[in-house]
Amino acid sequence: MKKLFILVALLSTYSNLMAQQKIQENWESIKENYTYPEWFKDAKLGIFIHWGVYAVPAYGSEWYPRNMYQDSIILGGHGEVLKKQASPVYKYHIEKYGPLDKFGYKDFIKDFKAEKFDASEWISLFKEAGAKYIVPVAEHHDAFAMYNSSYTIWNSVDMGPHRDILKELREETLKQGLKFGASSHLAFNWDYFNKKPSFNNMASKYELLYGPNHKPYSPASADFRNMWWNRTKEIIDNYQPDVLWFDFGFDRPEYAPQHIKLASYYYNKGLEWNKGVVLQTKNLKYNSFPEGTHMLDIERSKLANIRKDPWQTDTSVGANSWGYVEGWISKSPDTIVDDLVDIVSKNGCLLLNVGPKADGTIPDDQRQVLRELGAWLKINGEAIYGSRPFTIYGEGPTEIVEGHISEQKNKALGEHDVRYTVKGDQLYATIMAWPANGKATIHTLAKGNKLMTKKVSKVALLGNEGNLKFKQSKDGLTIEMPSKEVGKYAYVFKIN
Repeated sequence: MKKLFILVALLSTYSNLMAQQKIQENWESIKENYTYPEWFKDAKLGIFIHWGVYAVPAYGSEWYPRNMYQDSIILGGHGEVLKKQASPVYKYHIEKYGPLDKFGYKDFIKDFKAEKFDASEWISLFKEAGAKYIVPVAEHHDAFAMYNSSYTIWNSVDMGPHRDILKELREETLKQGLKFGASSHLAFNWDYFNKKPSFNNMASKYELLYGPNHKPYSPASADFRNMWWNRTKEIIDNYQPDVLWFDFGFDRPEYAPQHIKLASYYYNKGLEWNKGVVLQTKNLKYNSFPEGTHMLDIERSKLANIRKDPWQTDTSVGANSWGYVEGWISKSPDTIVDDLVDIVSKNGCLLLNVGPKADGTIPDDQRQVLRELGAWLKINGEAIYGSRPFTIYGEGPTEIVEGHISEQKNKALGEHDVRYTVKGDQLYATIMAWPANGKATIHTLAKGNKLMTKKVSKVALLGNEGNLKFKQSKDGLTIEMPSKEVGKYAYVFKIN
């Protein structure tokens, strides 16, 4: 009997502890109980995957579904009028496929077959690139679900590939030891498609693809937001993502009730699954997430300084698109390595996007960029993975321009631009180009600088055998480089 009382008492204590751990549906409870997981702080690099029906026309960008219906007024993402003329994509579509009432976006689905898609091969490539987490697009603005949805017939199991793409990627990601995420862009479906009777996209049977009929840019209705919640909850419950990422549209004021509902539900699921989860949002128009209750994501942009909380840049290997298009232009590996180093030095992670073809193949130019990135990380990854920011992010003449989609405004980093990371007591300093005169000078590490509590005793270059000669003076730490260039793109000094 005594043992039974002890067991009951232990169970009661355990139950009380679990009740205390459960996050309540309010921001104070989330701030008190949620912490950013260490695995994410250590990961530094993820792969984003924009793949869907829009890969079939493969023209312009992944916004083909929207732009094909812009017959007279071209609207921006938030409803601003950009031009009062037909979109080039609209003209292209009419010329190639015919009138919209005869061939609409829905008619591309039959050709989205994914016949060459191999989840194992994809994840192996991403792992070779050095990624630690994978984030496929679960559903883009076009509302076509890349998973087995019970709330819409417009999904990859009932149509197109007739495969649960999200499930296949999740299983293979976990099998290969990486973290799995999913992104939702569904909220903007409310205003994504320009609708007219002549387009044959207003019938109720198409509502879950083209969105409900309403006055353009009016607040999303309660019914639509309820549909959004059901589909989002289904992704959470059925695919248990370590990362859950949201695009704009979800940042509108009418979604404020969903913000707290989502955060509390997802974080409680993380506790139930016994793993740290990450909720990422952009907060471009309306920010109801208090600091510390979610993770900031910025698109095709970087921060100018260190941020206290971890954050993320999402950008694409493609300079001109996220989804695959004919005429895709891949960035150079040099640009992507420099972005990664700069972002990590400021407490950020890089979510790097690829755009597969409709048949499920990843083009060779994108593969080459990923493999070059992976080769660089194989040599220099100790300065990246598991690192934390130094007291300052770095030094150099090249300024970083902040702001939404600002990457094209930024100049390339050069030999005088230095970025720091630390791991325990170990300091790493990365220069962004090989010095022309054979010497690198790091001014922050000057003798007597208040940031340096100890004298430099040893300097090594990752990927190079032996230590390098150096001189520490009041002007800085001057390092003699090897006679021949070692490695590519950016060069990491390990400084003791």
